[in-house]
Amino acid sequence: MKVLVIGGGGREHALVWKLNQSPRIEKIWCAPGNGGIETEAECLPADPADVPGLVALADRLGPDLTIVGPELPLVNGIGDAFRARGWPIVAPSRQAAQLEGSKVFAKQFLLRQGIPTAQMYGEFDSSQDAIAALSSVDWPVVIKADGLCAGKGVFVAQDAPSAEDFIRRVMDKNELGAGGKRLLLEETLEGEELSFIVITDGQRYAPLVPTRDYKRVFDGNRGPNTGGMGAYSTDELLPPKLRQDILEFIVEPTMRGLATEGILYQGFLYAGLMLTALGPKVLEFNCRLGDPETQAIVARVDFDLAQVLAELAAGILEPSRLRWKRGASVCIVIASGGYPGKFETGKRIDGLTDAERITGVRVFHAGTRRQGDSILTSGGRVLGVTVPDASLEAALAKAYEAAGKIHFEGMHYRRDIGAHAGQVQAVGD
Repeated sequence: MKVLVIGGGGREHALVWKLNQSPRIEKIWCAPGNGGIETEAECLPADPADVPGLVALADRLGPDLTIVGPELPLVNGIGDAFRARGWPIVAPSRQAAQLEGSKVFAKQFLLRQGIPTAQMYGEFDSSQDAIAALSSVDWPVVIKADGLCAGKGVFVAQDAPSAEDFIRRVMDKNELGAGGKRLLLEETLEGEELSFIVITDGQRYAPLVPTRDYKRVFDGNRGPNTGGMGAYSTDELLPPKLRQDILEFIVEPTMRGLATEGILYQGFLYAGLMLTALGPKVLEFNCRLGDPETQAIVARVDFDLAQVLAELAAGILEPSRLRWKRGASVCIVIASGGYPGKFETGKRIDGLTDAERITGVRVFHAGTRRQGDSILTSGGRVLGVTVPDASLEAALAKAYEAAGKIHFEGMHYRRDIGAHAGQVQAVGD
């Protein structure tokens, strides 16, 4: 198999690394890739949001399978464009990708299908109307930008002044761009957060191992939301009764609803859940693998990922092929100084070799580029230090030991990933 992976972050590096372990793999291209992926695949310049450009690239390369990492090409219709040409691809249709591309679309779908979710106070396309509605909500209130905002479109407002400030910044000052043209207000759910991801060929589905990620930039779930500062996976996250409830009340009705509404879904479906006192409820959908959840997930994969994804794209997914390493895994994200706000790039990274000398440690690159023999920073989230082990405690110990060997100017990372297992979290944490 020759495989094209679209994207250039830590998620894509983890996928390339795992795909390379398949005896079926002859060649991997990654577009655009990064400084770490370059050692494991041929990286090609590309704009992941440019579907016509990606179609032209695939037409030239002739891959046997294309796997899409980020959300923009999915929302822009790459799945439809490739399938119209008979090219195998792991990607939902443009319509299906609206589950992530539009929070309003997703909320309306959840309500239509009777899937447990937070109460919605309303959807708004003007700041005046949204601010007026604050007089009739319960506090704290969750404010969500409708469109794609790179993980920064959700705000938990504790009071009216902070809510009004966020609404004005998003809708009047355009801080989140087109993604903030509409907003919705909904109740704040309390409980433990869980990422539950399945793969589906449109008919059959198979769950991946459960993960929990950390969105806030600082320890103790403080500071602004990010794209994700770390994640871990353990089987203890998903007791049998909880797993059954999620499948029965969320996954099955979602699959039935998609089929009933004629929405083609082939690929990864990510349900961000809050485990409330009343049972699991959907916070959001993503239409692709999460990042950094992917790094924690692939560390536990014990099957041929290339084979499974090729069968998925062909509509013949065999769920029994998915087997998992027992134990736990963790990914700690190392970020540039200032992230998720303004940050500088071009910082030389040292210590990568020393970090990966620790047994089991794999450092996936996210925002890096090569310059001669040096690796330099090129993004906000730079590296994902990833480790599987027999227990969460053992994986964490190795991951933090490895992170301590890596150095670049201004770097920072959370030091409490995995420390909150079993503690109550609020939406957005």
